[in-house]
Amino acid sequence: MIQNTKGIILRSVKYGETSLILTVFTEVFGLQSYMIKGVRSEKIRSKRAGLLQVASLLDFVVEHKPNRQLQHIREFQPTFLYQSLQEEIFKNSIAIYSVELLTRLLPAEEIMEDLFHFVYQYFCNLDKANIHTIANYPIFFTIHCGKFFGYNVLGNYSEQTPYLNAEEGIFSTQPPPTGASLYKEDVMAIAELIEISDVEQLIEISLNSNARNRILDWYIQFLQHHTQHLSNLRSLDIVRAILH
Repeated sequence: MIQNTKGIILRSVKYGETSLILTVFTEVFGLQSYMIKGVRSEKIRSKRAGLLQVASLLDFVVEHKPNRQLQHIREFQPTFLYQSLQEEIFKNSIAIYSVELLTRLLPAEEIMEDLFHFVYQYFCNLDKANIHTIANYPIFFTIHCGKFFGYNVLGNYSEQTPYLNAEEGIFSTQPPPTGASLYKEDVMAIAELIEISDVEQLIEISLNSNARNRILDWYIQFLQHHTQHLSNLRSLDIVRAILH
C-alpha cells in the first residue's frame, strides 16, 4: 500500500554505502522504521540527505505493509524548514532531549495523532522562539508527553497540600519519604506548569537554573515510576549544562 504521511525523524543510521535507516514518528502509522535507498550517494547527497536530520519535519510517500519491521520510503520533502533549530546549540540541544524522551516513551506502531500534532507544533515553536525564552521548553515538553501517555500529577497545590510525591504522583499533605527534594516554590511552579497548554505562556514563569533542574529531575523521576524506559537519558546532562 502506497500512503502519504507527515513524519518527524527521531533517529538516522547509515546503512550500506548509500542508504539510511530512519526511525520516524508518523501521523498515520505511529512509530515506524524505514529504509531509504541511495540517499547518501555522491550524486544526491548534498541536496537531499541534509533534510533527513533528527527532528526534521517531512512529508513522506511510503510503501507500507502491515507487520513488516522495515518499511520503505519512496519520496520525501520538507513540510517546515527550520531557520535556527538545527544551527543554534541551545535549541538543538533541547530538540535532541525532546526526541530522546519521545523515542523512549513511544510504543511501536501505535497511532497517536494528537501527540504527533503536539510534537510537530512544539518543534515549529522552538525554531521560531526567541533564544531568551526557551529555557523552560524541556520541562513543558516532559510534562505534556507524560500527559499523553496518561502519566498525570493528581490533585492541586494548596496550603494543605504543599508537597509532591513522585511515587504516587499527587500533591500531598506530607513530604515524601524518598525522592528528589523540592522547595515550596518548586511545587508552586509545577502546579502552574501543569496548567499551561501553550509554550507562549512559559515566559510568565520565572525559574532560575537550579529550580529548573530540580523540577526537571523530579518530573523525570515521576515518569520513571511508570515506565522502565527513562533510565540514563543521555541528553539530560547537556540540557542541564546549557540552560542557565
